Amino acid sequence: MEEKSITPTYTLRKLVEYFFKLGYAGFGGPVALVGYMHRDLVEERKWISEEEYKDGLALAQLAPGPLAAQLGIYLGYVHYRVLGATLCGLAFVLPSFFMVVAIGIAYKMFGGLPWMQAIFYGVGAAVVGIITISCYKLSEKSISKFNSKAVSQHWLLWLFFILAAAVTIVTQQEEVLLFVVEGLLYMILKAPPKWIKKPSIASSIVLLNTGFWSYNTGTLGKIALFFIKAGAFVFGSGLAIVPFLHGGVVTEYGWLTEHEFIDAVAVAMITPGPVVITVGFIGYLVAGFPGAIVAALATFLPCYLFTVLPAPYFHKYGKLPSIKAFVDGITAAVVGALAGSVVVIAIRTIRDIPSAIIALAVIVLLLQAKKIKEPHIILVAAILGLILKLRL
Repeated sequence: MEEKSITPTYTLRKLVEYFFKLGYAGFGGPVALVGYMHRDLVEERKWISEEEYKDGLALAQLAPGPLAAQLGIYLGYVHYRVLGATLCGLAFVLPSFFMVVAIGIAYKMFGGLPWMQAIFYGVGAAVVGIITISCYKLSEKSISKFNSKAVSQHWLLWLFFILAAAVTIVTQQEEVLLFVVEGLLYMILKAPPKWIKKPSIASSIVLLNTGFWSYNTGTLGKIALFFIKAGAFVFGSGLAIVPFLHGGVVTEYGWLTEHEFIDAVAVAMITPGPVVITVGFIGYLVAGFPGAIVAALATFLPCYLFTVLPAPYFHKYGKLPSIKAFVDGITAAVVGALAGSVVVIAIRTIRDIPSAIIALAVIVLLLQAKKIKEPHIILVAAILGLILKLRL
């Protein structure tokens, strides 16, 4: 099947400029960002066709990696191939990367001051509320609605969800092997590939004082390996990476404390661009600017490769039932792990009545008011934190 040769109605420079602007001014998380791309590039400018956009969105949902970044890379690939994918991906990610590094510098310089601690007291509670709602929405989108009919139709995926959540809560880390096993099991049961369809029963189980250059080679190597794993096994929303990061940087390696990790998630909420860029902030806290670079590159490299390499073949093979079933099973497990990590984070973060009230208020607000943006909530929570900690 030959690819259509269509002359684009825009230059590569214009497309790169668009993604650079989206990277420094695009708030609202992955769902909002992919919506902006459709509105701007498909509906208004008509640079990308509806079919091209849908193919890119489907690939971004099927492959591991942050949803919005992958879609941006794919749309750059549509008419300008590897060069377009590379430049658009960099333009989208770099603005928010430098923002989180700048915040990391300030965090290391002023993180011990009472006003900074007060801000993150309120922000941390708000983040718990935000990721709770994000988990709720992601569960509805990825598995099914929360009603008896839908749950009964997708009971096996909900079972995977519950199992992954329980394992995450008990072990306080995420088991990548469990995700792969659940994906393979769901594929075998729902849409086994031709080579596995046999009469017998199938069974298979797969700035010096701010620490700017403060690092050691061994730590950088561990950062690279850990974040490559995170980037290669995260499906769906950018917040789906939270359980991976929590299990590694807090529980396994002890690079960050619980409060520092919550602060890192908060930084992702208050900066534009992809939520996953919080890895740059985490990398900076662990090993300075080199750590930030290594963490970001390691996280986004799998995302880039999983978009560019299958792009020429996706239209033909991406909709095969077996592949989709495998990804459905993994997605249910990942979302379950996210739910489990929300419980673990909430237990460690919500330690008094005021913080519990802030978290519950955010949950109610996001359920009732659809148009409120996360950065606005974070700003209000920061002010409340200052009032509660410094005034009372």
